[in-house]
Amino acid sequence: MRNESVIDGRPQGFNWGVTAFMVGIHSCALISLFWFSWQNLAVAVFLWWVAGSIGIGMGYHRLLTHRGYRTPKAVEYFLTVCGTLALEGGPIAWVATHRIHHAFTEKEGDPHSPRDGAWWSHMGWILNGKSLHWNTSATARYAVDLAKDPFYVWLTHYHFVPQVIVGLTLFALGGWQFVFWGIFLRIVVSWHFTWLVNSAAHIWGSRRFETRDDSRNNWWVAIIAFGEGWHNNHHAHPASARHGLAWYEFDLNWYGIRVLQLLGLAKAIRIAELPNKRATAPPKAHLADAA
Repeated sequence: MRNESVIDGRPQGFNWGVTAFMVGIHSCALISLFWFSWQNLAVAVFLWWVAGSIGIGMGYHRLLTHRGYRTPKAVEYFLTVCGTLALEGGPIAWVATHRIHHAFTEKEGDPHSPRDGAWWSHMGWILNGKSLHWNTSATARYAVDLAKDPFYVWLTHYHFVPQVIVGLTLFALGGWQFVFWGIFLRIVVSWHFTWLVNSAAHIWGSRRFETRDDSRNNWWVAIIAFGEGWHNNHHAHPASARHGLAWYEFDLNWYGIRVLQLLGLAKAIRIAELPNKRATAPPKAHLADAA
């Protein structure tokens, strides 16, 4: 398989600018370890949950990308702003990249397939320079629904603004220690946990559904990625707002959506049913709207 973007088929070389940025963030994360305190850890864990679960899992992924449920626009915008705190790009670019992944999973055009190598799927695709997060104008056509909304267009171009505001707030509350733990260390940990969904959850784990890709249900990835590790379930039923289909499949993002539902802030929730036996063919999503 050639590592070529479905948006631009021309191979691109190593992106030293992106690499320097990544090295800088990772270096700051390492420096953070010299300032350990329980307070710093609490700040980092709280913001990791806000950005990774509320923002990326519930917002960018299950709401914006797959429309597994609906919320009032104010709630949708709030979840999206939380997603920018993960520093994984603006909403239009993130959503388009993930939709392309589903359309071309394990085929030419998949931005991060492990068939191109575990390192490529984990981080190499970003360092190569072809990461679709850096080409917002081209990715807009893969997220036309979001590109029509001026707020999402603005936030995609200025997705760093909420991060700066949080950083200034942390500095005012706890100085550089809060900044290094609440921004740099938290972001790096969140990055790698998220990237493990692209890499580990396509390599190791069980397969409940015989999908046409290599997706796996990986319990330990599910734990550290707020439920996103039930990846075979997800690829079989992308529109399902619930990824952990069995009672024992921990899915914190689904629990968050359920809380929104109980508060009257989430409706038209789409849920895949757990099959009675192992599927023998690529399944068609059978979804039931939650009451």
